[in-house]
Amino acid sequence: MKLGEILVRKRLLSQSQLDCFIIIQSSTHQKLGELLVDHGVIDSPALEQALDEQNWRSRGLWVID
Repeated sequence: MKLGEILVRKRLLSQSQLDCFIIIQSSTHQKLGELLVDHGVIDSPALEQALDEQNWRSRGLWVID
């Protein structure tokens, strides 16, 4: 699962915010999480938790949704 999808599912940002930041990301070539933290949309602990979840899901370890 992509990072943006996880953040939307956690209600840390809306789908429209995600769409806007993906457009910004394509022009800045900055990682999405860094971009969201830099713009104050999420904080670093929230980013770390979402990245952990992304890692766990990729390894098939995430069970609770």
